[in-house]
Amino acid sequence: MLTPKLANVSSRTTSNDWMRVTGHWADHSDAADMLLLKKAELLSSTTVIRRIMISYMSVRSNQVLQKTNLAVWRAWRSLKLSVHCSTVCVSSGPGPLDRSEELSPVSVEKPPHMPVMLKEVLHYLDIQLGQVVLDMTFGGGGHTKAILNMVPEVTVLALDRDPTAISLAEQLAKEHSGRVKPLLGRFSELETLLSNMNIKPGSVDAVLLDAGCSSMQMDEAERGFSISKDGPLDMRMDGERYPDMPCAADVVNTLDQQALASILTAYGEERHSRKIASAIVEARRVNPLTRTQQLASVVAGSLPAAVAYARKDRLHRPAHVATKTFQALRIFVNDELNELHAGLRAAQEVLRPGGRLCVITFHSLEDRLVKRFLQGDDLSNLDQYHFSPRKQGIWKEKQASKSVIWLPLQRKVITPEKDDVKENPRGRSAKLRAALRR
Repeated sequence: MLTPKLANVSSRTTSNDWMRVTGHWADHSDAADMLLLKKAELLSSTTVIRRIMISYMSVRSNQVLQKTNLAVWRAWRSLKLSVHCSTVCVSSGPGPLDRSEELSPVSVEKPPHMPVMLKEVLHYLDIQLGQVVLDMTFGGGGHTKAILNMVPEVTVLALDRDPTAISLAEQLAKEHSGRVKPLLGRFSELETLLSNMNIKPGSVDAVLLDAGCSSMQMDEAERGFSISKDGPLDMRMDGERYPDMPCAADVVNTLDQQALASILTAYGEERHSRKIASAIVEARRVNPLTRTQQLASVVAGSLPAAVAYARKDRLHRPAHVATKTFQALRIFVNDELNELHAGLRAAQEVLRPGGRLCVITFHSLEDRLVKRFLQGDDLSNLDQYHFSPRKQGIWKEKQASKSVIWLPLQRKVITPEKDDVKENPRGRSAKLRAALRR
């Protein structure tokens, strides 16, 4: 059941208006109501807290996170009653001076974009002459360019939610006339975008989905994804497409300690989430957290030196102690897990029988979701399946009764070769799963 204060007449009216504008439809269920309300929040006057409330309603079935609802409800109620209802995102609110504007611009040649696991992707997609390929995460265009160069007369549908990436896709489309068709939107909007192009379900031969944050977004300090580069605490993959969409600064400056700790635990798998959340709440009492390195310093200062220096990445190099915190905020702000699930469902609909799917993930939350989707698990209650271990007896019964849609092309998950990791360290945590649509 939806919280009565959220499921009021005005919210339903706004939801219906949004549904009419975007053409979305859904059954009358709790999940559908939450989806419509998440769309409606962009038009709501209490944008920040309404979105946070709705996002956390999806985890109410998880015992570990059940207490979060009360914490978020208190934050929502207190902020709604307060006079100050504006956000503390990049464009508003006090914060430390941005000294980056004082520095003189220096022209630095960026290294070429290196697509992750390119050889493996091309091998398992097995693209043939004249086929239609859907690149669901165009990013810097590395995979798409390789496909265009390798296979003549292939058509690539280039989807991305980032307007900057789509501008690159449009440039590539000019270079390859008629072979690249840019699509600006999220995974959850793909069905509508393809319908507008008269592309019917079951008409695509191969799909590539490279989840997570692109190198292009990480390299641009102003996007707020990078720990090493100081910039606004933004993290919105959509850029300025939705100006009222809450950013990472809204989250860390709005939620109470318990809610923040729950985000870090669920989406960052951070063992020290309570200490970090407590430090964030204490720091924002002095000044709102609006810069990436400001937040990174708060996180680093909240933990003992032994913990901070003990963290290593997969190459056994020192890793910043705030890495998991940034991951958790990014996933929450962009609703990445629900979008990934929507993307997998869209790929299943658009692929023809015999079509191939390759999905690249970069952390266990994404990979676990992809693995269970390809095995045919019912992920309608995403958080229950994503965060909870399977009950073997029940799972075996479901395995026996469900129809098989995907045939794995490789039984085990595929990881990068050592030489590839040395050449492109950012791909060290990549995992590839490939499957054939039946």
